Amino acid sequence: MHSNTTAAEGKEPLLRIVRRPSIPQGKAWIIRISAILLALLSGGILILALGHDPLQVYSEMAVGSLGSKTALIETIKIAIPLLITALAVSLSFRMQFWNIGAEGQILMGAIAATYFALFWVDSLPPWLLLCMMVLAAAIAGAIWGGIPALFKAKWGTNETLFTLMLNYVALGIEKYLQNGPWKKPGTGFPKIAMFEDAARLPKIFGIHIGWIIALLLVVIILVYLSRSKQGYEISVVGQSPRTAKYAGISVGKVIIRTMLLAGALAGIVGFLQVSGADYTLSEGTAGGVGFTAITVAWLAQLHPVVMVAVASFIAILEKGANRIQSSFGIPESAADVLIGIILFFMLGCEFFINYRIIFRRRKGAEIDG
Repeated sequence: MHSNTTAAEGKEPLLRIVRRPSIPQGKAWIIRISAILLALLSGGILILALGHDPLQVYSEMAVGSLGSKTALIETIKIAIPLLITALAVSLSFRMQFWNIGAEGQILMGAIAATYFALFWVDSLPPWLLLCMMVLAAAIAGAIWGGIPALFKAKWGTNETLFTLMLNYVALGIEKYLQNGPWKKPGTGFPKIAMFEDAARLPKIFGIHIGWIIALLLVVIILVYLSRSKQGYEISVVGQSPRTAKYAGISVGKVIIRTMLLAGALAGIVGFLQVSGADYTLSEGTAGGVGFTAITVAWLAQLHPVVMVAVASFIAILEKGANRIQSSFGIPESAADVLIGIILFFMLGCEFFINYRIIFRRRKGAEIDG
């Protein structure tokens, strides 16, 4: 008996990761502030290695994203799709459904909206045309999100791989349309015609009305998750599918319903991109938003209101990175690395807030890290 116990103890790992039951808010914010300072310091080292003054570069990033009305408008235009897509993926993440397919859902929504913008623009009044575009985008995104949900609910397929692969299918559809039936006549380069004014979103304060839609969606999703029966079911399924089944909740139904909603939100993002920002459909319509939004959702701990701040912060970083490329001649790859460093530290700090590392140094002795 003694030898078996000793053998078992000898197999104890050098370190263990244990979830913290709770942490004081003061300590949590100390960790977050420390992470931001370390991120800026690490980014400063990269900037020095490129031969520039870190203070000047950081200052130029701030000015380039917030220093003028034009810069602010462009920053908000970056934040809008990030925010709505983060709301979309957070719905699925709450029920432990790992939706990596928002990129494809955005693109399918954009394709559906573009169909009406190209072929119905002369048949419908502008207000009805825009309504048809957003409705079509939401339906297309919902279908693209519902397909992996159906397979998950019925046959237990891996949603991570399924949703990821659907991104490439959506991109293939877009490329086919751009190079074939929807190609602008008379051009050698494969491109889709720019939308007419009737298919473009109106602006308020110089920004397309997508920013109002985004803020309304934040409130709607917040109420949906906290006040509705469906929102409660999402939380229960995420915590324990077995408990949900025991409580009489149809897990498969919740998965499909939630992914239809998440896909619809992502599809609306596609509509906003083609009708409010780009005024056409292209391979870059989604532009990596579906992946960056995952970071937004996790940094915000899946809270809709916090996502507003996180999406705005990342938009500032992205717009600022574009500015320093032109002002200092910093390569795009280096600017992306700089953003990556900052986000890495921010994500890392959340790990240390929620978990602690226990080192096992010797028999019977543990060191809390």
